[in-house]
Amino acid sequence: MRLEPRPADRSLKFEVESKFPTPNLNEVRQRLARMSAQALPPVLQIDQYYSHPARDFAATGEAFRLRRVGARNCLTYKGPQLAAATKTRREIELPIEAGEEGAGLCSALLAALGFRSLATVQKRRSQLSLSWEGHTVAAALDEVDGLGSFVELEILCDEPGLASAQQALARLAETLGLPAAEPRTYLEMLLEKGAVHRAG
Repeated sequence: MRLEPRPADRSLKFEVESKFPTPNLNEVRQRLARMSAQALPPVLQIDQYYSHPARDFAATGEAFRLRRVGARNCLTYKGPQLAAATKTRREIELPIEAGEEGAGLCSALLAALGFRSLATVQKRRSQLSLSWEGHTVAAALDEVDGLGSFVELEILCDEPGLASAQQALARLAETLGLPAAEPRTYLEMLLEKGAVHRAG
């Protein structure tokens, strides 16, 4: 998950994230507003996930996707999960050529290298940012095709800050009155439901 737009240099960062099924996004939005969260315009995100030609990402807990947000395109790699309480992973993101042509060229390159298009996840995302316990938290209010409504909370940090970020995220979720976290990714949930479009 990420606020848009994002800074380019994230190669040494870790993503600490928790996701919560939430039937009433407006209530959460109002609570965040009372905490002085700053809102960005809502976006439509289309994520095309790929399988590796020589590695089973489902077994390793990794993920690789092409994300399209309007004309913006980027490739994102997420490493294996490092913590159980939150979804803590290394993340590397690379902006690529914008527009339909850029996305098409990237897809062709990945296919030539042996990557196989696995599934598409589409969501409408309202994004907010707030300061909490010394961290900048990205909050996303998501309506995911085939799944419903969720809140994602995320902190980007370096390795020494992981424990602090994990604790802060847990306290924020409690303050917002969110239910138990959903450990699965949107992709995992949709694959289990058979509710994704499989390409290729």
